Amino acid sequence: MLMHQISDWDDAYANGIHIPGGNDYPAKWTTLARKFRDDAQSANRAELDIAYGSGDRNRLDIFYPEATAKGLVVFVHGGFWKAFDKSSWSHLAAGPLAHGFAVAMPSYTLCPDARIAGITQEVAQAINLAAAKVDGSIRLTGHSAGGHLVTRMMCRNTELDSAVLERIERTVSISGVHDLRPLMKTDMNQTLNIDRAEALTESPALLEPVGDTRLVCWVGAGERAEFLRQNQLLASMWRGLGAATVSVEEPDRHHFNVVEGLVEAWHPLTCSLCA
Repeated sequence: MLMHQISDWDDAYANGIHIPGGNDYPAKWTTLARKFRDDAQSANRAELDIAYGSGDRNRLDIFYPEATAKGLVVFVHGGFWKAFDKSSWSHLAAGPLAHGFAVAMPSYTLCPDARIAGITQEVAQAINLAAAKVDGSIRLTGHSAGGHLVTRMMCRNTELDSAVLERIERTVSISGVHDLRPLMKTDMNQTLNIDRAEALTESPALLEPVGDTRLVCWVGAGERAEFLRQNQLLASMWRGLGAATVSVEEPDRHHFNVVEGLVEAWHPLTCSLCA
């Protein structure tokens, strides 16, 4: 039996250097998102920069389908809790909109200006506000750190309002980081400031899901081994605690293009969220 041990934790969680053209993706996302946002505003199908809290980054956008929304999708962005905001991801609303859902996308305070526990509270505030503006069922999804944040919403000590929690029918974590303890071994923890106490209280894989949680853990098959492991970890742990879970490794996808499925109405990722 071969035994494997990780010797370089920074490399284990590094994505860009292992993806051809990885440095080109952020500019591409921003361009696509800006065009989508401009088109949505022109069609009077967007509310932008809605305040959900007192912080400078406590803002969210909501995009609306052509007809009355049948429910709400909330997408929470990634960036290891220390990068990006809502403005790079607007185009990912296209798939859920085609299914008749309104789509909310919040920004949140980044580390080191906030701890991850504080970001968790902000995301709950954003979801509570968006839910007050859109009726119907709620679906949560997020990428990378966003996958952590949306699954954190489904833990028993969630900050979500109970009435909002009851409306959530499904959560899809895309390339999520569900156990924070390994990140304490990386250089980025100089910015994240995760300590053992926070890792234990903010890692979904170490917490119990709320009753009737339906969870999809989705990852690109070409991602780093740690993201594959983190993906399977939460699905396995929560299945053992009574949640309905499924773990998917999408072929020919890496950490930066795995979210692109949300642009297409009938892509399997979009269907797993909206069907």
